[in-house]
Amino acid sequence: MASRKPINRSMAVESTSSAIVGVYKQILSELKANKYKQEDIFAVHLALEEAFTNAITHGNKMNSDKEVKIDYSVALDKFEISMMDEGEGFDPSAIPDPRYGENLYKINGRGLLLMHSYMDVVEFNDRGNGVRMVRYKEKPRLTETQGQALA
Repeated sequence: MASRKPINRSMAVESTSSAIVGVYKQILSELKANKYKQEDIFAVHLALEEAFTNAITHGNKMNSDKEVKIDYSVALDKFEISMMDEGEGFDPSAIPDPRYGENLYKINGRGLLLMHSYMDVVEFNDRGNGVRMVRYKEKPRLTETQGQALA
């Protein structure tokens, strides 16, 4: 049965690929319990893998003595997660779009592209060592004014 109150959890995990497996399982189970569609669960899983891989590889430089802090919430209407590593950070706008020109053949930037593609909100902190992502069950509808601004 779906929970009426949001599930809120905070944790810190070591910077290893194996450390996040239990976190994925817990989050995906909570999404299922709150009747998220399979496409939402897939999207969240993919975005989590990309964000965590970036945190341990680029942020914490594969140093297992460093941690990744995770705060997340599973509500009836949305899933929200914040993840922060102990690295120096980066400027997300400096990462070239991997869909164009010579970037087509580079491996950099694809994880960020996937995160933006599968999550409804992706925001980085000023330092660039933390990300906040949101996936809504029902997609927010654009107002007429917002739709015209995008055209």
